[in-house]
Amino acid sequence: MRTPKITFVTTSPESLIGYTLDERYRIESIVARGGMATVYLASDLRLHRVVALKVMHASLAEDPDFVARFEREARASAALTHPHVVAIHDQGRDTNLGVVYLVMELVNGHTVRELLNERGPVTATQALAVMDPVLQGLSAAHHAGFIHRDIKPENVMISDDGRIKVADFGLARAIVDSATSAMTRGVLIGTVAYLSPEQVEHGLADERSDIYSAGILLFEMVTGRVPHAGDTPIAVAFQHVHSDIPAPSGIRPTIPTAIDALVAKATARDPQQRYQNVDDFLADVRSTRASLENASSAPVIQPRDVDSQPTEVINRPASRTSPTTQTSNQSHDTLITDRGDVARETKPRRKRGSAIRKVIALAVILSAIAGWYLVKSTQTSVPQLVGSTVEQALAALSQAELNGEISSEVFSDTVAANVVISADPPSGSTISKSSTVNLVVSKGPEKFAVPEVRGKTLDVVTSEIEQLGLKLGTTKSVYDSEISEGLVISATPETGTLLDPDSSIDLTLSKGPEPIAIPSVTGKTESEAKAALTAAGFSSFEVTHAYSMTVSQDKVISTSPKAGEKRVPSATITIKISDGPPPVTVPDVFGKTQSAATSTLEGDGLKVKVTFMDSCGKKKIK
Repeated sequence: MRTPKITFVTTSPESLIGYTLDERYRIESIVARGGMATVYLASDLRLHRVVALKVMHASLAEDPDFVARFEREARASAALTHPHVVAIHDQGRDTNLGVVYLVMELVNGHTVRELLNERGPVTATQALAVMDPVLQGLSAAHHAGFIHRDIKPENVMISDDGRIKVADFGLARAIVDSATSAMTRGVLIGTVAYLSPEQVEHGLADERSDIYSAGILLFEMVTGRVPHAGDTPIAVAFQHVHSDIPAPSGIRPTIPTAIDALVAKATARDPQQRYQNVDDFLADVRSTRASLENASSAPVIQPRDVDSQPTEVINRPASRTSPTTQTSNQSHDTLITDRGDVARETKPRRKRGSAIRKVIALAVILSAIAGWYLVKSTQTSVPQLVGSTVEQALAALSQAELNGEISSEVFSDTVAANVVISADPPSGSTISKSSTVNLVVSKGPEKFAVPEVRGKTLDVVTSEIEQLGLKLGTTKSVYDSEISEGLVISATPETGTLLDPDSSIDLTLSKGPEPIAIPSVTGKTESEAKAALTAAGFSSFEVTHAYSMTVSQDKVISTSPKAGEKRVPSATITIKISDGPPPVTVPDVFGKTQSAATSTLEGDGLKVKVTFMDSCGKKKIK
């Protein structure tokens, strides 16, 4: 289907306020601006809810290839549902205005970029508290077949109630795959600090590329800076390809070496040397976080008497604001708790009544913490299930006070039979106790049974084999007394054997029954001849008669085909029976001399016996 022609209207971001896209989404205010899009607060007039509306810049919307990819990726990403992924509700094009847009879940809060701009680097345990839900979201996406391609602080959202979500799944791919506009080609400039070496060198991205970018994210959160810098994007990209990511502790000596190890493993230049999947990275993040917390004498949040313990706010600067996000006379202080939650309090400029507002803000935060512990007693975390056998997974779920149910069983070339491929909700998710976790279990590699081949033509069997995902191997032909010539006798492996895809099947074809030699039956009676031929393997006979001067009457003169020749058992053998010598007409020799008469008679094949008679007709005795 061809993309309909769009008439583009030159508008500023502010001019869209009050406009209703597609007669459904009324734009209320600007939330943020970026190099690719402007994000607005909008009202969904159909479902009566507030949403985040990302309107792509006109230069991207003018590129039909980008628009097609944008719509395709948005539709695919909308199927990804996870507590730590910003949900996509809708996507569309407003033909009147000439823009393409994305409708997303509204996350009231801020990005990790804003947090770093306002606060600077965070502590190791706080950074790991953010990484945990980020990696959970990535894990769910990877198991669903999505690669983010653009993990960076701008795409990690922290809501006001402490939830952390990853945004913009699929958008990076739509942009990177489009190569027709100047805006599209330049978009990598803004994110080159997080690109993996293989993305820079070959334009290739897989699960390990997201892991590399997540490692850079961890590096930046604890150091307050990206690892590589340069005057041009090319200079930065060159460093990703040719230089290792430095140890964070080399920049800030107070950073634990355990963080160095995590960053080094996640950002190895060779993808084979990195974590091969996000779940392994997440497991190390959690174990490192646990060890750091156990070693700390003052964990960020522990159950406490809220009347005697103050709320802690990390890295409170004297005055640090984000020039790109400051929209009012207020600055925001952020608290990352030990469990990865984030609370936000507002610090107004000094004026009358500020003390009261501080007390109210503090009470709200303390109430939220107390409420969290109340909720936590009824919740539990989904244990690590992927890679476990079904029995191990069910036992782990039972221990976590959860129920397990096998939702589907699928074939897998990489996961052994009876092993869990994925879980919903995924491992690490916090859910209510007694909830059900649905498991997708491997049936192992898909096997295909060798079909029944006996008595079928070679063309038919070849078609059946290929339709099963198998291949025709070698063929050979042998004699067979039951299967007609040219038909298939058997298969190797034999019929019913289960084979892996692309396995070969060898076939044996029939050349028909094996020919046998005709025995000699000359001189035998008809019944004797038939008995001898039957014993040799023949069953079809035809009898003819002929005179013979040499073979006695009722004896076999010959067979056709001749004795000694080979014929298939079904061949008809003609048996020629002697009727004795042929009859002849006696020539007239009356009046001839004895010798003349004898010569004439013998010339006609007759035997002559001479008898002498007297004149009276009586035999004379000589």
